[in-house]
Amino acid sequence: MILTISYAGENAQNIGYLFRKNPSRPQVFELNYGKAYVFYPEVSAQKTTIALLLDIDPVDLARNGSGLFDYVCDRPYVSSSFTSVAIARIFGSAMSGRSDEFQDLADAKLDLSATIVTLPCKSDISMLNRVFEPLGYRVSFERFVTDERFSEWGESAYINLTIEGKVRLSDLLRHIYVLIPVFDRKKHYWIGEDEVDKLLRQGEEWLKDHPEREFITKCYLAKSRSLANLALNRLREADDETVEQEEINKEKLSLNRQRLERVIDIVKKCGAKSVIDLGCGEGNLLSLLIKEPSIEKIGAIDVSYPILERAKEKIKYDRLCDSAKEKLLIFQGSLTYKDRRFEGYDAACVVEVIEHLDLSRLNAFERVLFEFARPRYAIVTTPNGEYNEKYENLKGGLRHSDHRFEWARGEFRDWANRVAQKHSYSVQFFDIGESDEKLGSPTQAALFSEQTLERDRRKYKEESRL
Repeated sequence: MILTISYAGENAQNIGYLFRKNPSRPQVFELNYGKAYVFYPEVSAQKTTIALLLDIDPVDLARNGSGLFDYVCDRPYVSSSFTSVAIARIFGSAMSGRSDEFQDLADAKLDLSATIVTLPCKSDISMLNRVFEPLGYRVSFERFVTDERFSEWGESAYINLTIEGKVRLSDLLRHIYVLIPVFDRKKHYWIGEDEVDKLLRQGEEWLKDHPEREFITKCYLAKSRSLANLALNRLREADDETVEQEEINKEKLSLNRQRLERVIDIVKKCGAKSVIDLGCGEGNLLSLLIKEPSIEKIGAIDVSYPILERAKEKIKYDRLCDSAKEKLLIFQGSLTYKDRRFEGYDAACVVEVIEHLDLSRLNAFERVLFEFARPRYAIVTTPNGEYNEKYENLKGGLRHSDHRFEWARGEFRDWANRVAQKHSYSVQFFDIGESDEKLGSPTQAALFSEQTLERDRRKYKEESRL
């Protein structure tokens, strides 16, 4: 049995790095029932082909108690569950979608084609199209007569199948892994509940939405009704969770927009000419701040460098005009360590950030913001934990797995009032999002304003130093 995979594209030879198989030499792998050979029939910068050839020993099949005891059977010669097992073992790295040196190539949709030689197809031949085409493949196959000497025997139950499409290599391998046994309908090993886990693991990104998912599930599990029902029920549960999560995400998206617009509105009403976004994340607020002509200086800080790079992509930093770049400073930093770069801004925005801090680090954050950076205004938003009752499917009681806490309204007000009193600020509270009479709004916000007497005292001290 043989499987070939071809990539036609720029620097096509680099696909060898995804398979982690050197094109310059064949490799041999020992299997329980024979050997597997990996080699490259074609290698060039325009097109590269890798081949997986299985040499199955029928005597070993009988010795190892596979259930295929007859020496004369089709198992050693057809693409079957042996091929799937070999793919998982030999091409496991490519199947995972991970590559240390060529992750961009692993993530890219490539012009790939795969040919599976001698695939049993005992179903309606149209099922080939109905199974592979929804996954984005063009399907072609070669059929044979059973025996040219006996035309009355009709066409063979075996085909040579070729699928072509623009897909990720990891997806192609997962599709082949699952779908070869679907058409063969035989497994060379005992099928138990762990086989359900394998199916759902390899099919998690595509099977639940496939129009032929029941056919695929039942055939993959060798017509075991109990296992097929188990798998289908888990797929349906995943469907329900996906729909519910999409509804929550839509609400979050709408709420996020309301939150950002409210923060921008407060910044403008305060008359702030310079603003720092503390914990800017992927740049959602930053992308709005930079459009405000009244703001002359903008700072953006986050602890994660990769996230700052995504923020730059979001605001299209490379395309900004020189004047926009001049007023913008994006840098890496921590909200729990004193940093002089935080100073000198009229307003500081801390949007959905404090709930990501450990409570033990909250005091350090308070000092960094209100004692050392000390903006004239500080706008802090955080989830209202009471409102979580409205989200039926929250697990663990928090809206995000990285949240350390989500305060009730009273807890947030107590914290804000204590901080304001300690650092000579006044504080006002705002609700953001649709409000519930009992539970309040999903987001709670506070505007801290530096008190005039304290501001004048600090200004006098600075002028005295000069």
